[in-house]
Amino acid sequence: MDRDFRIEIGQGLESVDAASWDALAAATPGSTMFQRHAWLAALERSACAVPRTGWQALVPCLYDDAGALAAACVVYAKGHSMGEYVFDWSWADAHERCGLPYYPKLLLATPFTPVRGPRLLGRDPGARAALLGALLDLARKAQVSSLHLLFLTDEEQAWCEAAGLMSRSTVQYHWRQAVPPWPDFEAFIGALNHDKRKKLRQERRKVRESGVEIRRLRGREIDAPAWELFVRCYEQTYAEHGSMPYLNLDFFRRLGEAMPEHLLLIVASLQGEDVACSLILLDPALRRAYGRYWGALRHVPLLHFELCYYEPLQFCLEQGFEVFEGGAQGSHKMARGLLPVECRSAHWVAEPRLRAAIAAHLDREGEMMGEQLEELRRHLPLRRESAPQAPGQARREEIM
Repeated sequence: MDRDFRIEIGQGLESVDAASWDALAAATPGSTMFQRHAWLAALERSACAVPRTGWQALVPCLYDDAGALAAACVVYAKGHSMGEYVFDWSWADAHERCGLPYYPKLLLATPFTPVRGPRLLGRDPGARAALLGALLDLARKAQVSSLHLLFLTDEEQAWCEAAGLMSRSTVQYHWRQAVPPWPDFEAFIGALNHDKRKKLRQERRKVRESGVEIRRLRGREIDAPAWELFVRCYEQTYAEHGSMPYLNLDFFRRLGEAMPEHLLLIVASLQGEDVACSLILLDPALRRAYGRYWGALRHVPLLHFELCYYEPLQFCLEQGFEVFEGGAQGSHKMARGLLPVECRSAHWVAEPRLRAAIAAHLDREGEMMGEQLEELRRHLPLRRESAPQAPGQARREEIM
């Protein structure tokens, strides 16, 4: 780390002034809503990401000679590998077989949020790069098994590779507005391949014919009863899959108070009864929307696709949002017009022998990932002449 910076390690987001933190986020190119102090603090204050749940937040802060905050991030000491979306269970097993503890490990990521964006916040690239060095120093001094940095920007990934960290790729599915833009949802449907276009129209028609009515609640229109409805739907859907949700009503209420401009709740009703919801997160500055949470009190065929893909895409086209991120996993999303996107992470492992074995594994995994992306490219849902182009250049991470 540059000796011009002094490092302090805080305990939790409360150790950093919100305005100072958000100023660093604003100075960091491409910073998303998920790096806002309000989002990260809500995870702590609602007891969703706290030591009791296996997330101990450490906040490395770099200060310059004048005592000004130059860079900061939140790194979590983790007691498990849940809520990350980049899976390392086999790495934990390998450590255990060798008689070495894998936990605690250090994780630089937004809890429960597989969204690509800068993780190292700073007033300039030099301060942000120095923060990466501070993280590696912290990992070595703490004698943890590993350090993991997930869903990084290209710039951060390059810094990590230059520092000797191992790279890993995963696939997500995103929708991007075309250039020139589709003026409405019907124009977007018209750009799909014939079989995809036919299927999408059939699915929307069946939902309408079932009697479902849909309404949108945005920002402060999402009142206390609406949040309670959403959480009932969200929790029931998790329970039906035999698991517990990561987030709770207190977390969502805090978001509603602190970040209303980032929230869209889509509610479906049947015969006057609310039966399902999806929560879409909005980043107006980036013109991006994120499909993140869904739940239903009653099964209605095809309603999941309507609330989680078709209605959000229609909203994006109406409101000028250019990207809709459909979240981790799920090649079925391609049939709904979302395209495969490569997301990258970086990893440092302390034990040299295991580091070499994991590096070899990642080489093989990378080859398979390349083959998977090539296969997905052969089955894109859009007609070739209608495929969206990223502004300025065909960016690898946006159109694969």
